This record gives sequence, C-alpha cells and structure tokens, in this order.
Amino acid sequence: MPSTSFDLRVYLYALALLAAIAVATWSVSLLRRNASVVDSVWSLFLLASAVCYAGFASWHGPRGWIILGLLAIWAVRLGVYITVRNWGEPEDRRYAQIRANHQPGFGLKSLFIVFLLQAALAWVISLPLHAGILGSGRLNLCDALGIALVVFGIGFESIADLQLARFKARPDSHGQVMDRGLWRYSRHPNYFGECCVWWGFWLVAAGAGAWWSVISPLLMTLLLLRISGVTLLERDIAGRRPAYRDYVASTNAFVPGPPRRRVTYNR
Repeated sequence: MPSTSFDLRVYLYALALLAAIAVATWSVSLLRRNASVVDSVWSLFLLASAVCYAGFASWHGPRGWIILGLLAIWAVRLGVYITVRNWGEPEDRRYAQIRANHQPGFGLKSLFIVFLLQAALAWVISLPLHAGILGSGRLNLCDALGIALVVFGIGFESIADLQLARFKARPDSHGQVMDRGLWRYSRHPNYFGECCVWWGFWLVAAGAGAWWSVISPLLMTLLLLRISGVTLLERDIAGRRPAYRDYVASTNAFVPGPPRRRVTYNR
C-alpha cells in the first residue's frame, strides 16, 4: 500500500529557504527599480522547495526522482523563457500599477506584498511535491495519469509560449491579437498548460496517498483564473486592443475548444 508522510520540520525549512530567495530577489529589484524580476524566480521557488524536500528525505523512490526530473524541466524552461522575455524591458504594467497604488514606500512594502507573498504561495503550492517526494510505495495508475498530465501540460505551455514569442517578434504584430495555433482554441493556452502541470503533480502525490494536497492545484487554478492570470490580464486589454473583443466572443478563455463564429462589434 502506498503511504505518505508529512514532515512539518522539513516543510518549514522549505519556507525559510523560499523566504531567503524572496529577500535576495527583492534586493535586486530595489537596485533595478523593477519588481518584475520576481516573475523570473517563480519557478525557482518551487524547484528550490522540491530540492529541499529531497535533501531531507530518508528514502528516494522512483516517485521522488520522477517529480524532481519533471519539475526541473518545467522550472528551468519557464524561468529561462520569462527572463529572456523580460530582459531589457521596463517594469511589467501589472507591477507598475501595484507600485503606483502603494506609494509612498513601495520599496519596503514590495518585500511583503510581492516577494514574500509569492514565496508563501509557492510554498503552499509545493505540497504535492513534499508529499510525493517523501511518500513511499510502488508506482500505480494514479502516478501514470499524473505523469502523463504533467508531460502534456509542459508541452502545451511550451508550445503556446513559443507561438506567442514568434508572433510578438513579427514587426506587424503591434496592436494585433494573437489568434493562431493553440491561441485559436484558448485565449490563455499557456495558463491551461500550467494548470495541467499542477493537477498532474497532485495526481502523482495522490498515488502516494496524499489526496489532501489537492489544495495545491485548487490554489493554482484560482490564481490563474481569478487573481494573477486571466482576470487581471484581460481587465483593460480590450481598451488597448479593440479587436480583442471579437477574440473574446469567439474563443474560450481557458479550456481549449473549437472557435465560435466571430461577432464584430461596432467600435
């Protein structure tokens, strides 16, 4: 029978490690006056937590190695992509708005409302990594389904990011709407892929008996749909790109599906 254990001591060690990474990144953001640097370390938060759990685990079975391997692929790919995308660019408008809303003293406030907050969210989301790495028992059907979903999610997210990067690199893309490739079937296919990754990791953890770690993919889904993802990005995009209203009318927001007949709005 698969069994899993929850080691509060190790879990708290991971929190301390993530807090240290957050403070170091915050220091860099002060020098650069750019809070967007936190996006580059988001995946590092989760990879660091998994490495911490593995470092204190007394036994490393195939489940733990699979989690570490898949997570490293996901984290390195996403971290490099975001860093390259943001290199030399001004502060992301989302963080610029947060900066404007929390003056004076945003420099100090950002440590708590941006950097330590994201570290804490990553800590909670890392629960399936903790449970899976520390768990024991043979791999089973739940693990197989989870691994397949993680691999699918990484591939789907990577393709979506690549398609968007190529679109933005075109000289005639300014002010246009990306509605090709995977973006024809979902307005946020990269977020959908990300969501699949974390539901997949949860299934792997569930294979070790850690069904209770479902809080992780639920929190990630909430973040992607309602807080830092779809809702936040689409709040004012129609005002900046009027054609986006047609795109919204014809394309699913999150889960991919066949495009609907386009409706052209008067502008």
